[in-house]
Amino acid sequence: MTNPITVEKLAEKLTELHAGMTAGEYKHGEYDQRLSRIIQELRERGVDADRAKIFAKLEELLKSGVITPSVKSHLENRLGLV
Repeated sequence: MTNPITVEKLAEKLTELHAGMTAGEYKHGEYDQRLSRIIQELRERGVDADRAKIFAKLEELLKSGVITPSVKSHLENRLGLV
């Protein structure tokens, strides 16, 4: 079994995804595909953090503009946090 993903690594992946989107590196729909891969990896490997730490990191990413409210909600739902 592989190691769980740290919340810091999750933030790094989402920040990289946001940077690529902002720079126009992705074609239409590619952001969604990449986000889906991140979510799938999280579901398979798990996150090495408790719910409160994950919620806090997602809130931080939302406030910094890395993710949108809909992406935050989607991540929370897909990870079974709500």
